[in-house]
Amino acid sequence: MQSLPIKIQPGTGKNAFTLIEMLVVIAIMSILMTAGSIGLSGMGGKGVTSGVATAESLFDEARTTAVGRNLRSCVLVAKQLTNNPGDDLRRIVVAYEETETNKSSPNYGQAKDPDNENPNWVLSSRGATLPDQTFFSETLSSKNHSSGGGAIPDIPDSRIVNVKNAYKGRYFIYQFNSQGILIDPTDPNYQGGASFIIGSGTRNSSKPATGSDSSPPRIMSSAKRDFGGFVIWRNGRTSVFRSPDQIGNIPSTGQTF
Repeated sequence: MQSLPIKIQPGTGKNAFTLIEMLVVIAIMSILMTAGSIGLSGMGGKGVTSGVATAESLFDEARTTAVGRNLRSCVLVAKQLTNNPGDDLRRIVVAYEETETNKSSPNYGQAKDPDNENPNWVLSSRGATLPDQTFFSETLSSKNHSSGGGAIPDIPDSRIVNVKNAYKGRYFIYQFNSQGILIDPTDPNYQGGASFIIGSGTRNSSKPATGSDSSPPRIMSSAKRDFGGFVIWRNGRTSVFRSPDQIGNIPSTGQTF
C-alpha cells in the first residue's frame, strides 16, 4: 500500500501579542496590584481583632482563676520592661495572689496576706503578646470608661514573685476578687466598667514605650481609626466595642496613643 505524503501547511496564527493586547494585560495587572495593596493596608485591623480576642480570653482566665482558687487574681499588661522594651504595651499575663507555701501551716495553699490591699502576685501562665504593630493604649483605656475617668493603676515587678529577668518592669493591673468581681482596692464603692483598648501603631522598639527617652506608639496613617477593645463589667464579663465612637476620642494620624 502506497503512503501519501503529508503536507504541513505553514501556520497562519499570530506569533506575538499586539500592542493593544499588551496594554490590556498591563491594565489588568495594575488593577490586581492596586487591589492587593488595599488589602494589605487593612491587615492592621486583623491584628487588632486577633489581639482583642486574645486579651478577652486572658481576662476570662483571670476571672476563672479567681473563682476556682478562691483567691484574688489580675491581668497584667507590660507598661515598661527594663530588659525587653520591644514588648512594652504588648505583653499580657495572668496572675493570682501569693499563697502560703509552708505545708506545716494551717493556712497552706490559702492567701498569704489576705488583708493586704496590695498583695504580691504569682504568674499563673506564660501569657501572650499582642500582634506586631498592635499596642495597649494607656490613654484610651480607663478605670471608669462610662464616666471617662481614672487611669489604669500600675505596679512594680517587686510585687510579682516569679517574674523572669527578661520581663521585669512596671505593669498595668486589672484586679479581681476571689468571686471574680472586678475591683479597685482603693475604692470600696467601685462598680466596674474598666476598659481595655488596643490599636495599630508603630514605634521604635529599642526604646521604652513610656518614661524618659521613650518611644510611645504613634498612629499610622493607614490605620488611624484602627482601634478595638472591650469593657470589663463588675461581674468580670466583657463587652466588645462595636464602633470607634464607643471607644472615645481617638487621636489623629501621627499622634501617640
